Amino acid sequence: MEMKVFLKIIYYFFLVFLGLIALLLIFSIFPIPGNYKIMVVLSGSMAPAIKMGSIVVVKPASNYQVGDIITFGPYSKKKPPITHRIYKIKMVNGEPIYITKGDANNAPDQKEITPREIIGKVLFSVPYFGFLVAFAKKPIGFMLIIIVPAGAIIYDEIKKIWQEIIRIKKEKKEIDEKQEKEIEELRKEITELEKKNQAKKD
Repeated sequence: MEMKVFLKIIYYFFLVFLGLIALLLIFSIFPIPGNYKIMVVLSGSMAPAIKMGSIVVVKPASNYQVGDIITFGPYSKKKPPITHRIYKIKMVNGEPIYITKGDANNAPDQKEITPREIIGKVLFSVPYFGFLVAFAKKPIGFMLIIIVPAGAIIYDEIKKIWQEIIRIKKEKKEIDEKQEKEIEELRKEITELEKKNQAKKD
């Protein structure tokens, strides 16, 4: 019995885990209210502050300071954005230009970043979930995210329906047996009464 409960806990934990990954996947693709974005970091250039395979929650800010970790660059499947720390800020024609650097890198990035290229400031990161989100974005990963929970739910529902059918059949059998027993007893009583009536006539 304890093993059955343990397996059930693992089963529901697995479903919740897959559901969480599915939500992260949805949030990383579609916009979230408040301009929050979930991005995946698949390089180790920001270690140890942001580990490889982390997800980062990013939000645009009105201004950025030296030391802020920002996500910037094109946002496409072929070329994901970069998440680095602001190393230096310089003003060019009244506009701030940001020089960035990965914490694990020896030198600052060569490309200077304009405000228009910044997606947002990193609010916090969650380690390792990025690997799962990246896998879920692939066709096979997406299929597993959908098929595994759906299959588990369908199996669970079929199992419940089958158990209910067995229960109903068992109850019906018990009722039928009870009715047959009552009918048999009535037949015996009728037979006894007929015998008594016949004896009186004789």
